[in-house]
Amino acid sequence: MTTAMPLTNNSQLSVNVTTKSQEQSLYQSSGAIVAAIVVGVIIIFTVVLLILKTYNRRMRVRRELEPKASKLAVPPPLGHNSHSLAQQPTVTFIPVDIHMHSR
Repeated sequence: MTTAMPLTNNSQLSVNVTTKSQEQSLYQSSGAIVAAIVVGVIIIFTVVLLILKTYNRRMRVRRELEPKASKLAVPPPLGHNSHSLAQQPTVTFIPVDIHMHSR
């Protein structure tokens, strides 16, 4: 016993096929859009990282080349005697090699 499939109208069949092809093209185009966005984000992150790396390198070179300010500089004295020309004593620390043995 075979059952006969009902015949469908050709216009209804063509509408169904065009709807599926439109859905497929919509899915494919949305996938392409998502892929393009992901690639764009990766490119932007790469460019930002390269810019930061270059900036960091320039700042490090600039810090190494500029003259070092003395950290032992004595601030001017405050109070009633601030106009006096008296010199403040400075302490200079000279590191000594700990491993050197004296005999």
